[in-house]
Amino acid sequence: MLPEFTLPGFDLAKFIRQTLAEDLGEGLPGGGRDVTSESVIPADARFTGVMDSRDAIVVAGLPLAEAFFRHLDPECTIKALVHDGDKVPAGTDLMRIEGKARALLTAERSALNIVQHLSGIATMTQAYVTAMRGPDGNPACTLLDTRKTIPGLRFLEKYATRMGGAQNHRMGLWDAAMIKDNHVAVAGSVGEAVARARDAGVTRIICEVDRLDQIEPALAAGAHHLLLDNMDPATLAQAVALVAGRVPTEASGGVNLDTIAAKAASGVDYISVGRLTQSAPAADIGLDFKPL
Repeated sequence: MLPEFTLPGFDLAKFIRQTLAEDLGEGLPGGGRDVTSESVIPADARFTGVMDSRDAIVVAGLPLAEAFFRHLDPECTIKALVHDGDKVPAGTDLMRIEGKARALLTAERSALNIVQHLSGIATMTQAYVTAMRGPDGNPACTLLDTRKTIPGLRFLEKYATRMGGAQNHRMGLWDAAMIKDNHVAVAGSVGEAVARARDAGVTRIICEVDRLDQIEPALAAGAHHLLLDNMDPATLAQAVALVAGRVPTEASGGVNLDTIAAKAASGVDYISVGRLTQSAPAADIGLDFKPL
């Protein structure tokens, strides 16, 4: 039985099947098997192992790792030693596993890949939250992720940013209108673009502005949220003053660990960072097995 791991729109069983099928080469000539484990490991051999972190990390993805192992060995014994969202030091044991050696080895890389990737995202996210809310920043500011995700992994990557302390922005193209420069170029102006979305009955309209003189037209047309793009901290502060709390404000563009505190200190409600899902390095996590 797969562990309980429910995300709206995400099919855990399908993800596990497709990921393992890719690794096993199902449907390809000679595929559909783990050649190394079948040829080297006796069919009745059993393994025990420990997954551990070689870095200080924020953990994310352990239920997925468990699902990979249980898919190939439903009777394996698994004990999670920490929980997703926990911040742990280097050298922490994350999970103990015992079961059929061939099955555990076949699932190993898929299980590790997803935990390394998601923990890397969660760890980077927490670093940004810490910098944003530090003494030079703004403890009331909220970090947002973006749609800059690997195709097929959005629900998981956005789950990982939540584990690191961020809040999800829109999940996709369907749950909010986000009017950006290319939409404005076709519509002719910020106000016209927002008005078209409003007249179409869109209930949540986010509008990107990169100049202060675009703020009033966007608000007058009915924007619900302003994305202040590529503005320096001083300009952000001016924008926040002009908006005067009428809608939430979000800083975007040019955000890194060195700039996020100053941008947060401008008084914006949110800061969005694409690199959380686009550029986070994988966490260094290992899994060592030994025969029983």
